[in-house]
Amino acid sequence: MPKKRTNYDCAAGCSVEATLELIGGKWKGVILYHLFLKDVLRFNELRRLVPTITQRMLTNQLRELEQDKIISRKIYPEIPPKVEYRLTENGMTLKPIIHALKAWGDVYLGK
Repeated sequence: MPKKRTNYDCAAGCSVEATLELIGGKWKGVILYHLFLKDVLRFNELRRLVPTITQRMLTNQLRELEQDKIISRKIYPEIPPKVEYRLTENGMTLKPIIHALKAWGDVYLGK
C-alpha cells in the first residue's frame, strides 16, 4: 500500500517559496554562511572566501541580499573606498536555517 502524502499546503507564493527566493541560488547561502562566521566582511574578503564566484555575480548577490534587508552595506569615505557587509537583525534570524542546511549537507556528502 502506497504511503499517504501529507498536504503541506504550499501553493505558489507560499512562505517556503518566498524564503527560497530570498536565500536560494548557488551563492547566497555560502555568502550568508561566511558572514555568520566572521560578522563583518569586505568585498575582497568574500571573493577570497568564495574563489569560484565571479566579481559580477558576487556584486549582484550582495545587492539582492541588501535589497531584501538580509545584509547591510556600510561605505567608509576613504581612498580607496572601504565597504563592509554585515547581517541585519533580519538576516541573523536565518542563522539556524543556514546551519541546518550545512549540517544536512555534511551528512548527505558523508563528511
